[in-house]
This record gives sequence, C-alpha cells and structure tokens, in this order.
Amino acid sequence: MGCAGSTQTKAEGSIRKIRKPKAWKHPQPITKSQLIQLREEFWDTAPHYGGTKEIWDALRAAAEADLSLAQAIIDSAGIIVHNPDLTVCFDERGARYELPKYVLSEPKNLIDDP
Repeated sequence: MGCAGSTQTKAEGSIRKIRKPKAWKHPQPITKSQLIQLREEFWDTAPHYGGTKEIWDALRAAAEADLSLAQAIIDSAGIIVHNPDLTVCFDERGARYELPKYVLSEPKNLIDDP
C-alpha cells in the first residue's frame, strides 16, 4: 500500500480541468449588489497583488464565463491551475494568483436586494 497522496502525482504536468468552487457561505447574508461591489473592488485592486494585468484580465474573464469557455480562456492564456476551482493559479513565470470564492461563485446565503 502506498501513501494516500501518492496517486496525486499523475496530475502534475498535465492540464487540469476547472470546476466551480464548492458551496460556500459568506460570514453574513449578502445581497447581489453587495456581492457585485465586492467583486468590483477585488478586480480593481487585483493587479496590485503582483503578476501581470493580462493574466488578471484572463482570470476575470474566466471567472465570469461558463465552465467550457473558462477552460478555453485558462488554457489559451497559459495559466497553470493549482486548485481546480481557480482559487490558486500560477502564470508561466511562476507568479501566484489567488482568487477569493466570491469572485468565482455566489454564496449559499445570497439574499434579494431590498
């Protein structure tokens, strides 16, 4: 018997399929407009976290697209997917890009705007 992590190595060096993040919950119930505002603030400041604007733009386009288009965007931009839900990615130069779940999917406790 091998260790539990020994089967993980076959994914290294190959293109990983992306998926939406698992269901998650925001600390407090949040409205759609609040979620949109959080997303806009993140994308406005994301390039300041490092990496290149082109990769951030590709990640945003992928985050806002359906899965098949998102996969095509990721593949064509040369983005290396570390976590299949896109929360951690790298570019070809090794720069790390971390995306919060709120830019990738809606929380379970999303409420209607008043």
